[in-house]
Amino acid sequence: MTTPHDATPSRCVRANGDGTVYQRKDGRREAAGYVLAPGNTRKRVRIYGTTREEALAKLTEKIATSNRGVPVPSAQGSVSAYLTYWLETVAVHQLRENTHTRYTACVNQHLIPGLGKKKLAKLTAKDVRTWLNQLRTTCQCCARSIAAGRLQPRCCAAGACCSKRLSPLTLAYIHSVLKSALEHAVREEEITRNVARNVRTGTPRPRRFEPFTADEARQFLDAVRNDRLHALYELALRTGLRKGELLGLQWEDLDIQKGTASIRRTLQRTQTGGLTSLPTKTRASERRIALPGECIHSLKEHREAWEGEREAAAEGWKDNGLVFSTQAGGPIDPANLNRHFRALLDRAGLRRIRFHDLRHSTATLLLEQGVELVVIKELLGHAHIGVTATVYAHVRLRLQRDAIDLLGRALQRSEKTPGHPDEPPLCAAHVR
Repeated sequence: MTTPHDATPSRCVRANGDGTVYQRKDGRREAAGYVLAPGNTRKRVRIYGTTREEALAKLTEKIATSNRGVPVPSAQGSVSAYLTYWLETVAVHQLRENTHTRYTACVNQHLIPGLGKKKLAKLTAKDVRTWLNQLRTTCQCCARSIAAGRLQPRCCAAGACCSKRLSPLTLAYIHSVLKSALEHAVREEEITRNVARNVRTGTPRPRRFEPFTADEARQFLDAVRNDRLHALYELALRTGLRKGELLGLQWEDLDIQKGTASIRRTLQRTQTGGLTSLPTKTRASERRIALPGECIHSLKEHREAWEGEREAAAEGWKDNGLVFSTQAGGPIDPANLNRHFRALLDRAGLRRIRFHDLRHSTATLLLEQGVELVVIKELLGHAHIGVTATVYAHVRLRLQRDAIDLLGRALQRSEKTPGHPDEPPLCAAHVR
């Protein structure tokens, strides 16, 4: 005899921790369950779907991810709120002041206007790719309301767009700032993955530079011989020091007897402190280099002139210990050095290059003389030898062609003096 209890079909009971699914008043299905949260805690999450199967599938995926030890994202705010928090509390302690200023301008001008209203936890790779594509094709005069602020309407305000678009290098820089911010959000377990890393922007072409040839370098050295800062220009061309490293060099960093210079600091202009002496760009940039004999002679002459300027200034002298200073002893503004450098090139009849191209000229001329890449890397203070190899790839290609031509001449059999089979092979000059 069957009882009423036996006649009732058995109901499917979900196991503990599998969550529940029920129907809402609006007709949708809502699934709820407990998942892992930041801080090794557990929290109840709610998932919605149009059908019971859809909601249950989403909840099951969340629980499976939680069981693998991945916490659920805790970010509830917008991308704009997180970027502001990241700049003010994280990046400000990890970046140099000028770098932080550039990051702030990038966030305020591009990231917040484009992605700021989206929820951080719901940001997808498609959102980032769509925004970058729009940024790539948008005129910046109109996007940043530059055209509207002009007294005379131009560009889109006048009905004729100037098509002032961002360069590929700028787009790559903006993308890198977003990746850095989201990477910290992953480390703080605000989000589970960095969606910006899944977007490929392509490798932008590096900036082209035109360093001095050997003849132009000799002409430049002749032109600066009677200049007040001739020792600075000699050091820049013969050692490849950066502009900030030259301007931040102090007398205590030089050992004239041993012919060495210790690079410990760099001079930069910041928004808060003005001209400020800061640590070197990277740990590899802090180095000791050998001084050429010509630079030692120039520095001795510069020291005598420096002593004369200090005596002439008397009480008005500002003793900062700098090797290269103004006539009153103060630091030289990098912008003023650029203007002085351009004027010097014009007087010498040389083509205009950037001051930083003196550093490129040093590396290029050394490579063409067969100096090992690792020696140039140590001299320039690059963090990795791959940086040196990438920047001067065009020079290495030319050296490879010369080496191949040299090998080709060695392999050519002379008709007048044919080689004997038992004779050793021809020896060519050593090629580095």
